[in-house]
Amino acid sequence: MKALLLGLLTLILSGNLFAENLPGGFIAVKEEQIIWKDGENGIKNVVLFGDPSKPGMYIIRNIFPAGVMSTPHSHDQDRWVTVIKGTWYSGTDASWDPDTTIMMPQGGMMFHPANTVHFDGSLKEPVEVQIMGMGPVKTTYIYQSVGKYGNAHKLN
Repeated sequence: MKALLLGLLTLILSGNLFAENLPGGFIAVKEEQIIWKDGENGIKNVVLFGDPSKPGMYIIRNIFPAGVMSTPHSHDQDRWVTVIKGTWYSGTDASWDPDTTIMMPQGGMMFHPANTVHFDGSLKEPVEVQIMGMGPVKTTYIYQSVGKYGNAHKLN
């Protein structure tokens, strides 16, 4: 419990969001309290809970602009992805071929096992996803010369 509260305090002080501490140890974060950070190729992200670089549970959200996907990569820890808004597409190999992706509509959830190569993001419309996992987590990109995000096209 002490680590949980310390993690939340770190988030609040870092400016990622404004959370409300409620009686009994409850914590509430309302959508209007989320402060998005701009990332590479128009990606927006926020850490809602914890810290992916440190031990313990974390929850992050990403918004992918229309047509932007992550390049093939893997994580050394399991992750659970829930689609909050829009339609999310996930490929389960290193091809970066958008024609091989699995479509996940709003409300859908997908489990990504540790050390499995995948790519994901948007094909047609902006999409917001929430990702949960245990830290620390390391991400390894397969095609480092291509970058982390872009317009998916078949690579192999």
